[in-house]
Amino acid sequence: MNGSANLNVMQKAARKAGRSLVKDFREVESLQASVRGAEEFVRKADAASEKILREELRAARGTYGWLTKGATTEEGEDPTRRWIVDPLDGSTNFQHGLAHWGISIALEHKGQIVAGVVYDAAKDEMFFAEKGAGAWMNDTRLRVSGRARMIESMFATGIPYAGRADLPMVLQDIARLAPTCAGIRRFGCAALDLAYVAAGRYEGFWERRLNAWDMAAGMILVREAGGFVEPIKTDGNILEDGEILACNEAISRSFAKAVRGKSA
Repeated sequence: MNGSANLNVMQKAARKAGRSLVKDFREVESLQASVRGAEEFVRKADAASEKILREELRAARGTYGWLTKGATTEEGEDPTRRWIVDPLDGSTNFQHGLAHWGISIALEHKGQIVAGVVYDAAKDEMFFAEKGAGAWMNDTRLRVSGRARMIESMFATGIPYAGRADLPMVLQDIARLAPTCAGIRRFGCAALDLAYVAAGRYEGFWERRLNAWDMAAGMILVREAGGFVEPIKTDGNILEDGEILACNEAISRSFAKAVRGKSA
């Protein structure tokens, strides 16, 4: 599928950064004996990926704003457009030699996500979507799963770590949902979780504490694949609140009810 000029720029940037990350990933195993050494190596790999993405995207669209992890928004000359970028989503997986991580690039225009790319460089799976043009993985058109029964459905989420305050709420979510479904997975890369919902590999995904760069590209993938994306709180804002639920249309009411419980 041939995309717009913006989408082509995004994919080119993702592939270039992906090559850098794959090269670094091959060296991670040799550093496993030193936790501190591995952590520092991954930070450098993340920074190198961001540098490539920034150079590529800014070279092509220098007037757009910029938002990435650990940074405040950088305003561009064009106040209506900005890149929302995660140069390495799934950095803990990367550090441990687990090949489940990705690059996420979204283009926001006037507050709406209009294009998104999630690149799994380790598997060379390029997920991409543009508003009104559908969602794709490499040359394959994506559609969300057609499963209509919760008990047959598989879901993904993130589980908080290191004593985060939202852990009890997420465990309550899991306790409500687990008896109703075929399984819940926690693979540690929200961008790929959303891409997998778009590809029909999962029926749904939810998480309660994400950043805009974790989910912006994945949101448009799911929507353009025919899926359902909403904030967990019914009056919420996904990118501002960091809470999201995404699924196929057939189970949307049941899934949303199970996740929201008494919190909505």
